[in-house]
Amino acid sequence: MTDETTAVTRRRSMLATMAAGLGGLVAGCGGRSVGQRSPTETDDDAGVAVDRVAESFTAPWSVTPLPGGEQLLVTERPGRLSLVSLPDGEKSELTGVPSVHARGQGGLLDSALHPEFEETLWAYLTYASANDGGESTTALGRGRLNVDSGSLDAFERLHVAEPFVESNGHFGSRVAFGRDGTVYQTVGDRQFKEFGPEHVAQDPTTELGVTLRLEPDGSVPDDNPFVDEPAAADAVYSYGHRNAQGMAVHPDTGAIWQSEFGEQDGDEINVLQRGGNYGWPVADEGCTYGSGDPIGVAHADRDDVVGPVYSWPCGSGGFPPSGMTFYTGAAFPEWDGDLFVGGLAAQSLARFTVDGTDVTEAEQLLSGRGWRIRDVAQGVEEGHLYVAVDADDAPIVRLSPA
Repeated sequence: MTDETTAVTRRRSMLATMAAGLGGLVAGCGGRSVGQRSPTETDDDAGVAVDRVAESFTAPWSVTPLPGGEQLLVTERPGRLSLVSLPDGEKSELTGVPSVHARGQGGLLDSALHPEFEETLWAYLTYASANDGGESTTALGRGRLNVDSGSLDAFERLHVAEPFVESNGHFGSRVAFGRDGTVYQTVGDRQFKEFGPEHVAQDPTTELGVTLRLEPDGSVPDDNPFVDEPAAADAVYSYGHRNAQGMAVHPDTGAIWQSEFGEQDGDEINVLQRGGNYGWPVADEGCTYGSGDPIGVAHADRDDVVGPVYSWPCGSGGFPPSGMTFYTGAAFPEWDGDLFVGGLAAQSLARFTVDGTDVTEAEQLLSGRGWRIRDVAQGVEEGHLYVAVDADDAPIVRLSPA
């Protein structure tokens, strides 16, 4: 279990009761073969039907619906990329996937489709990559998805975050396309523990603890905030991040929203600003593991940092947040414009209402199942939600009206 979830999990005594429910689910799926779906469950509080659309994934990290609504692209952290056919749930592993550094939190991580995917067939992947000395970093690459041959063709590595370091944690690694067609990618702080102004996340000459902004071919846009500053990396768009593992584009404003892990508590939802410093670790609402000591000062105490629009401060119990999406589908019109964020140690899917940058938690779905939620994505045609459960023998589940 990662450092983001361990401390929170220890504090949540309610997980003992969740485990009993999970045991029943595991026992029930042990004999199912690929392509057979379990009976529909319901989330009674929300009136939501919960179906397992595919089974037996190992640490799935992202789920990306393909145009047409008949297939899902699923990454698994050990290095597998699969196509899942709907509605039968049959899956096939794709060839042509890059070799990955599957150590600690590293491996094959996020996926995204080019905005003109149906013409270009470009599928983008983020992944942990190692050099000859065993140091690792976060990489971005792309290949042309060939569904007929079951392959990712002509894969090319587009960008490698510098520097490589001796760490197997905090790769960040969500990727999304902005409305302007550029690629936004998160890179974590790689677990550096020097909690002061010399921390790597406060040094924009590195690509650690940052959000990168790139052209679709991996080059740096001319209008990036630091391209004319020699004391900063050209690809950096924002910095002062710990480990952002959720990212989504607001459907109305086009703003880039992120979810970010804190240390002990201190988890955040942020809205990106060009060139913004998000404070980690000199300004933070979390505390150090074990001691409960504050990290830095509050965001409000500094006028040179950007504060979160929502956070779980020290003592709250936290909500280590992973993948996220804004809902715009027809299946649940009452959720229009709401933000969904996967919870790892919280083992639930949180729904937030959003009014501008005012964020309010409305409810938590999928609670009581013992599911660590790694990613959530909206289906292309029907507007159902697809959820990746983070486990060694995990399902992809679908939320639809009950």
